[in-house]
Amino acid sequence: MTNFIYGGARVMKIFSSFIALIFAILAFSIIDINAQGFSDRRQQSVSSIEGQVFKKIIGLPYYGIFDHIAFEVEGDTVILQGKVLSLGTRKSAERVVQRIPGVRRVVNNIEDLPLSTFDNSIRRRIVREFVNSAGLYPYIREPNPSVRIIVDGGRVALEGYVPNRGTANLMNLLANGVSEVFGVENNLVISNDRPR
Repeated sequence: MTNFIYGGARVMKIFSSFIALIFAILAFSIIDINAQGFSDRRQQSVSSIEGQVFKKIIGLPYYGIFDHIAFEVEGDTVILQGKVLSLGTRKSAERVVQRIPGVRRVVNNIEDLPLSTFDNSIRRRIVREFVNSAGLYPYIREPNPSVRIIVDGGRVALEGYVPNRGTANLMNLLANGVSEVFGVENNLVISNDRPR
């Protein structure tokens, strides 16, 4: 009889350990599922914010071919960067992004380009080169051109999206051929889609 009670107690102890183990596994699984769900929701939230920031920026009234704003979303913080020629665009970008639901903080690292007749002359000549070259005008046509021309102190940066490497190389070549240009940074991305 004592052996039976001892054996029963032992079986109960094993059974209760087994139950505790199952509960622990279930608890960790639920925590993992909740964490994964939170991570997915956070990713969807960041993706949603990115799309809204893109729309707000390209919708700015004076955001033109000589302005370039890039951004990064880190949780509920949006970091703006780039260079703009259009007066007021830097502050307007910060204001419209700050109003997006889910954005709690905006870090505005956008630089206002200085007024310069020298740089303005380079801008006009680059645009003329692109317009006179077969097939390049659609990339710089306003509103919302897919290519932006940033000129700062005689240095040129080509920003934006083109469908192939040949177009990017041609734009780089033409911009480099403009007199008084000190250098060209070709940041054009090859993409048939127009990303954010």
